[in-house]
Amino acid sequence: MDIFKRISQYRAESDGLIWSGTFRDYIELLRLDRTPAMTAHARVYDMIVSRGVEDQGGSKSYKFFENEIFGLNRTMERLVEEYFHSSARRLDVRKRILLLMGPVSGGKSTIVTLLKKGLEQYSRTHRGAVYAIQGCPMHEDPLHLIPQELRAEVEQELGVRIEGNLCPSCQMRVRTDYNGDIEQIPVERVLISEENRIGIGTFSPSDPKSQDIADLTGSIDFSTITEYGSESDPRAYRFDGELNKANRGLMEFQEMLKCDEKFLWNLLSLTQEGNFKAGRFALISADELIIAHTNESEYKAFISNKKNEALQSRMIVMPIPYNLRVSDEEKIYSKLIAQSDMQHVHIAPHALKAAAIFSIMTRLKDSKKQGMDLIKKMRLYDGEEVEGFKDADLKEMQNEYTDEGMSGIDPRYVINRISSALIKQDLPCINALDVLRAMKDGLDQHPSISKEERERYLNFISVARKEYDMLAKKEVQKAFVYSFEESARTLFENYLDNIESYCNWAKIKDPLTGEEMDPDERLMRSIEEQIGISENAKKAFREEILIRISAFSRKGKKFDYSTHDRLREAIEKKLFTDLKDIVKITTSTKTPDENQLKRINEVTKRLIEGHGYCSVCANELLRYVGSLLNR
Repeated sequence: MDIFKRISQYRAESDGLIWSGTFRDYIELLRLDRTPAMTAHARVYDMIVSRGVEDQGGSKSYKFFENEIFGLNRTMERLVEEYFHSSARRLDVRKRILLLMGPVSGGKSTIVTLLKKGLEQYSRTHRGAVYAIQGCPMHEDPLHLIPQELRAEVEQELGVRIEGNLCPSCQMRVRTDYNGDIEQIPVERVLISEENRIGIGTFSPSDPKSQDIADLTGSIDFSTITEYGSESDPRAYRFDGELNKANRGLMEFQEMLKCDEKFLWNLLSLTQEGNFKAGRFALISADELIIAHTNESEYKAFISNKKNEALQSRMIVMPIPYNLRVSDEEKIYSKLIAQSDMQHVHIAPHALKAAAIFSIMTRLKDSKKQGMDLIKKMRLYDGEEVEGFKDADLKEMQNEYTDEGMSGIDPRYVINRISSALIKQDLPCINALDVLRAMKDGLDQHPSISKEERERYLNFISVARKEYDMLAKKEVQKAFVYSFEESARTLFENYLDNIESYCNWAKIKDPLTGEEMDPDERLMRSIEEQIGISENAKKAFREEILIRISAFSRKGKKFDYSTHDRLREAIEKKLFTDLKDIVKITTSTKTPDENQLKRINEVTKRLIEGHGYCSVCANELLRYVGSLLNR
């Protein structure tokens, strides 16, 4: 890529977005397309849904969040539908502060950052275009120029809603510079930009003694008072506070509840009435989405103070818990590692999964459901099938605790420990054992856990180790199977032939001799026992398989080895069991003979080419699994 050519192209694209004209031109533009008259809330909602919405079994998944926020689909659906969608439709929800409340490193700041970056990009599109009165310090909606007495007629003719009044600066310019002739007032297209302070404001609490309310609402320019003669002259005032600059877009309050009370009082009128007080002026209109974030302890302290009741009633509190899905937790770690300069260190398969299992286990709460433990719950949450439990049980467990995911080990701690393992390793590769060891070492340095929690977390590290041991053995055993897919399909077809004969009370033909025989009960049970199908449950399981085959056939689909997750698991385990002794001998032999060495080299090659291992972690895996099988 030619860097300077691309820069030139980008500059040309930006120049193509420039639009300027008179207020009359803007009205003609609205006759063709009303979207520029959207409120800030409607613009944010439109931005989110314009990226695409997927239906996932009755719930919605928004593509806007998919590459940054993992495992919080239900939370994001609630956020978009209950707040953004409702406020976009001008329901009373838009008169509330959106407060994201959750544990540290849970994704609150990431959500706000995504919204801000998204707005910047969206304002560069045709549908997301924002137009403002040229020269207005608050990038004001040009429709504010319409006198109050004429607004009802204009709204009916254009099919728009007009809310808010001109800022003091524009009021003066209309009188003095244009003599009230609003038709000729210049209007321009503006691009929302946090860097340029257009449509995005950010307020962060600091020392209450040094922080000034002017940070929010602007301040008097004392150097111009002698020139203009009054503090109430708009020309003697800087409309450069965060609330001024966030007009038409989004206002972020970082750690909002740490702010001094006087800073929050401005929000009472802004949220309910859409205006705020600044200097010696009438109330100033502002159209902005106010989003804040805080942690749970700060929020509890805030609501316990009776003085905060007015502000509390103007908030929509959206809990943002930790992710509770192992596969999504892996994605979080992968994303964070990809942002570092450590890509040259290879991370063995299942290393991040082992860390994810540990962290998810610390966040789960024990279910009251009979027969459900944390490991089964973890698997159900991750989309795996668990015998004896259905989708209805999953939904019931998800609603069992309102605060599940609001505590436990945070991703920041985990990534810190993975970083420690990455830096300490002299080898070009780390595996699951390195990562779990780093987790364990870090518990002694963790500042906020009690002795009891430490013991509990150590137990979860042991659980993660056992889960990894199963994965490691399965990986090696699978690599030992020559033409694994072919072997599995042969066994699969054989099993289907037998259960079909069993369920239809029919005989089965020997493929070689043609002799009719009874279904092979020993074969069927040897497969079903791999996944815990009891003698009493075998008939129902076999019939369920045949029903599934019939359903596939009616839809014109082929029912194959990979279609049924539990049956596939049973087939694989059966093959692995048959191979266990061969694997055990080959991996644990200190001085392998020629045939064993050849087999080890073949298995290592398969691990590298088909499973994502490097030569270092493939050999370590073989040695480790050999030691496991000899215990």
